[in-house]
Amino acid sequence: MNPLYSVAEIRQIEAAGAALLPAGALMQRAGQAAANAALDLLPFSTSRARVLVLAGPGNNGGDALEAAAHLSHAGAQVAIRYFDSPRPPSPERAHALERARSSPARFVELQPEDIAAAEWNLVVDGLFGIGLQRALDGAARDLVLTVNALGCPVLALDVPSGLDADSGCIVGDAGGVAIRASHTVTFLGDKAGLHTCAGRDHAGLVSVNRLEVDDAAFPPAGMHLNDVTFFGRNARARSHNSHKGSFGNVAVIGGARGMGGAPVLAGRAALMSGAGRVYLGFAADTPVYDSAHPELMCRNAADISFDDAVLVVGPGLGTAPAARTLLLRAIDGAQAILADADALNLLAASPELKELVARRTAPTVLTPHPLEAARLLGISAAEVQRDRIGHARALAAQLQAYVVLKGSGSVIAAPDGRIVINTTGNPALATAGTGDVLAGLCGSLLAQGWPAWEATLAAVWLHGMAADVLVADGSGPIGITASELLPAIRVAHNRMVHHHAR
Repeated sequence: MNPLYSVAEIRQIEAAGAALLPAGALMQRAGQAAANAALDLLPFSTSRARVLVLAGPGNNGGDALEAAAHLSHAGAQVAIRYFDSPRPPSPERAHALERARSSPARFVELQPEDIAAAEWNLVVDGLFGIGLQRALDGAARDLVLTVNALGCPVLALDVPSGLDADSGCIVGDAGGVAIRASHTVTFLGDKAGLHTCAGRDHAGLVSVNRLEVDDAAFPPAGMHLNDVTFFGRNARARSHNSHKGSFGNVAVIGGARGMGGAPVLAGRAALMSGAGRVYLGFAADTPVYDSAHPELMCRNAADISFDDAVLVVGPGLGTAPAARTLLLRAIDGAQAILADADALNLLAASPELKELVARRTAPTVLTPHPLEAARLLGISAAEVQRDRIGHARALAAQLQAYVVLKGSGSVIAAPDGRIVINTTGNPALATAGTGDVLAGLCGSLLAQGWPAWEATLAAVWLHGMAADVLVADGSGPIGITASELLPAIRVAHNRMVHHHAR
């Protein structure tokens, strides 16, 4: 089920596993796993492969030394750039160094300019692991920048050097650097930071090797990667004996003057993902109909019933007093609501509205981007990004809502503390209107009777999958528009239904 673990939990798993094994066994297994992953990345005969292994001063460097020994015995031409520690090494790292020195691998004192001038088939990054606390500087920083400029595959061991395994931030923020790996083999358990914030840009393709540690050493996971197994059972084939009322009503409340496109996008997403009826409630300038989708029913927002539809509130709503009144009506209602965009800004400005949201008995879903989340929490967007998981969890608990903290590796939090990180999506989503599409899609699933948690997980997954399909087909990521996601979402949704109906 794709569990994720914090660094503290990984330390506990490591201690529990090591207690049941001979000394140094975990490092030896990590080195063998790293070597196997490296061999899979070599493009031709091992005997012709030139591999640069970066071995840092800690146990991550010990894993790299073990890998270097295995690779050299397999016939690769291995050069080790070794960084010693001023502190005495652990016994297992000392043994790994001895094995590497006894192997055919060469220890070299290559400078960054020498590394840049050579031709490598693979770089193995074992500079720093999950224990790094400060930004890389000096020779380590220069080396990372040099490796990032190479054109060959880069395999990171456990975590790319310089990346925070918990948050996915670069250690040291703007002043830091991190290895940009094409692949990461991570040990014992998967780490959240590999999949959110900067993690997806730096970790590349992630594989997990548990090093044969017994299941009993692993605590129950409170975080997971998003997957169809969490929500797919709700994707049911439709009965022939059904009608539009069988699939629920969605009312999108937004569209202040000059912002009418936002509710239209949300409404189209709701319609094309299967809602039976979709109403668009405009705060101003109500159009007669949507020329592209005349199936959408356009009304003045004040004239829409808030009692018989799932409410998607906020796309283009504005923050005028009349907008606040509409949001208050939605919060006071008995229907599920999804609050996005200006609805979130209105909540952030009103402790009273936030308290009312927290007391709701019907489901509430919030879909903030980092700045909107920062306003809700009374902090800066930079602070939110430094701990996306912690702040998403705090917001869900504070407002008793399901929260989607959008961004690379969107973080989905439940009021009870559960965390899921989404794995679909790409930079094609970094354009105006895609958040409105997500809001309408999630509202549609809620209207169709999906439980709130599963509807939220599925909406984020389908939204990202649509972007992935478009990019795979050659349409992006540059220049894809929010409207282009709609048919791709419809296809992905139907395919999911067909798969689970078998």
